[in-house]
Amino acid sequence: MPLTVHSAVVERLRAAGCVFAEDEADVLLAAASDAGDLDVMVARRVSGLPLEHVVGWAEFGGLRIAVDPGVFVPRRRTEFLVREAASLAGPGAVVVDLCCGSGALGAALAAALGRVELHAADVDPAAVACARRNVGAAQGHVHEGDLYAALPERLAGRVDVLLANVPYVPSDEVALLPSEAREHEARVALDGGSDGLDVLRRVTLDASRWLAPGGRLLFETSERQVSAAVTAVRAAGLAARVVTDEELYATVVVGTAGPGAHGN
Repeated sequence: MPLTVHSAVVERLRAAGCVFAEDEADVLLAAASDAGDLDVMVARRVSGLPLEHVVGWAEFGGLRIAVDPGVFVPRRRTEFLVREAASLAGPGAVVVDLCCGSGALGAALAAALGRVELHAADVDPAAVACARRNVGAAQGHVHEGDLYAALPERLAGRVDVLLANVPYVPSDEVALLPSEAREHEARVALDGGSDGLDVLRRVTLDASRWLAPGGRLLFETSERQVSAAVTAVRAAGLAARVVTDEELYATVVVGTAGPGAHGN
């Protein structure tokens, strides 16, 4: 489309408070089929809908991940978690993407490793439907249910990599999130309970039953929650270490199962 159209879109986005107006204009122009479609998409973005929900996808880990309305948008900082997981596993690994949302983490890790046995799970039906569109390339399986209750029993003691992108925002801070998140993403994907670690504690508590000997649990948390998160990991019988990426402002905790983990 003409440069003047691009400039007009940028101007509308900036007026609405979009910080990366030029980049977003590029995405919207590329996604629009015609001028009418573009006008509708820009209006939806200006109204506060996340860009990813407007265009229907998010870029994550070099992939185009389908993101349906209401589904948690994968954050770019979480690519660090996937890279860390990829450094710890190889082709053929049994991978579980718990609290999977769109399934972005599992899909990206499968793409990085090649052949894996991938399972993803979420309690939100909308997220499950979306994830099924994203893990197809890895021939992954998506399960609906509450944490481990969603997984087939045959995975117990076999999981090499357990990705758990749990919600970790304290309940009384959800209202402080940007409107794009608090108004357009499912609360269950954001609210981590009183101190933000309620879901994480449930994940760590039973992790050793599902992990293979030497298997790893990886999750993202905030810098201020690291100490409590590490305590939860160690209380579950896993060895814990913390890795960070200052550029992405990402903090990941890695819990490693001992040789008899699945027997606990």
